Amino acid sequence: MSRRGVSTTRIALIYPELLGTYGDGGNAIVLERRLRWRGLPVERVDVPAGSPVPEGCDIYLLGGGEDAPQVLAADGIRQNRAIPRAVHGGAAVLAVCAGYQVIGQSFPSGGEIHEGLGLVGIETRRSFAGPDAPPPGRAVGDIVVEPDPRLGLPTLFGYENHAGRTRRLPGCQGFPLGTVRRGIGDGSSGAGAAGGGAGGRAGGTAGPDDGSSSAGTDGIVDGRVLGTYLHGPVLAQNPALADLLLTWVHGTLPPLSGPPETVALREARHRALTAG
Repeated sequence: MSRRGVSTTRIALIYPELLGTYGDGGNAIVLERRLRWRGLPVERVDVPAGSPVPEGCDIYLLGGGEDAPQVLAADGIRQNRAIPRAVHGGAAVLAVCAGYQVIGQSFPSGGEIHEGLGLVGIETRRSFAGPDAPPPGRAVGDIVVEPDPRLGLPTLFGYENHAGRTRRLPGCQGFPLGTVRRGIGDGSSGAGAAGGGAGGRAGGTAGPDDGSSSAGTDGIVDGRVLGTYLHGPVLAQNPALADLLLTWVHGTLPPLSGPPETVALREARHRALTAG
């Protein structure tokens, strides 16, 4: 049963024209298929830009996008406040990259700071360093995250492509998705960073914004809201994360067994990306 008390799980893909630059719409396909493979009914709801966001869905997906489309998406989603109301009623949210920034309190675009949805207590800036410090480089490449143990997930893989730095605000109720083993992730470090901490190459140490620290984190989990910088699509590369989202709204699910080749490939990827 879904959180709505009926057998069909509704998955909403929000504004794919604006928040679909990096193929994150594939996350909807993954969730849909993993329910169908279990013989469970599912309905995918594509919400085009300019349309009102429906309130009666079980999972809402927000993907990555460029600066101007990100602002347009945030403005459109705020108009009817359907997602915050749905979350209050038990819906889940997966927000990736630009979508991750949008679900926070504020984010930068075009030299200005824009209002987010306020679903989680985070903020994003181009940099949290002083005004005289050069801006950090863009985060581009593979990213490996060791999830918070409370989530019961294996190592997460993906790629990132963003210029933002994200941190947790005082009073934020969420916790980071995990610790960055390779890559940048949220890219801010120090007290209060929620993502704070610049993720980087394994074994490195560095200051808040140079992107070389291995002690950083990525993402946030606050109730049934999950944000991350991982593309991939993230649920295609990490099916256990997809099942976690599904259990949040659908309850316990029967396991799915994949071909043994997939396990071998994940192990090989883990060795390649965490070596050194």
